[in-house]
Amino acid sequence: MAVNIVRDIDDWVRVQHVLVSVSDKRGLDVLVPGLVSVNENLKFFSTGGTYARIAEILGEAGANRHLARVSDYTGQPETQGGLVKTLDFKIYLGLLTETHNDAHQADLKRIDAVPIDMVVCNLYPFKATIQKPDVTVETARANIDIGGPCMVRASAKNYLRVASVTDPGDYESIIKKLKQSGGRIGLKTRFALARKAFAHTAEYDGTIAKFLAESPDEKMEGCYDKKGA
Repeated sequence: MAVNIVRDIDDWVRVQHVLVSVSDKRGLDVLVPGLVSVNENLKFFSTGGTYARIAEILGEAGANRHLARVSDYTGQPETQGGLVKTLDFKIYLGLLTETHNDAHQADLKRIDAVPIDMVVCNLYPFKATIQKPDVTVETARANIDIGGPCMVRASAKNYLRVASVTDPGDYESIIKKLKQSGGRIGLKTRFALARKAFAHTAEYDGTIAKFLAESPDEKMEGCYDKKGA
């Protein structure tokens, strides 16, 4: 398999397009207006409850200017129960493209996509779910996040251009750095965020693996009425 080994990157990247999907919505009232304050043309892409919270923070006029539903951007509606929301070629092209790769830039133009410069994402509360005394294997399974880890991993892999933000505790410092740099985020900050992002997904997957390993088949099978093929 051929891979791209990159040499040419931008030390500083202006944050123009931000993908936001969070279970923990603490701090959005700091992050959202902070990002808009450093770039009056900034655009958020979001889904579900996160979209509703950002719209509330921005107000009607601000939401009309700065906020778009992922489904409107991709042209693909969310599936029932939010099963598939962000797993879309247009989204991942925007996350993984390299600035100085002509083929990548041509792909963006081909499908009218934009490069996504920042992902703000934290995951379904799997650990909190399995700590409940009445948890079942099925309840745990339903709370396994798929789209979130994919977004986090893609943005963290492409720290060459994208900031992967997983901790609400980092919002204030990120806004401070953006204000100091005229709305741009530096390579060292993106790399530090990537370290934290991969640690976040590693811990998440480890928690899932441990729970499943400790759940006997009988406990799993007891959740379901099995149908014949």
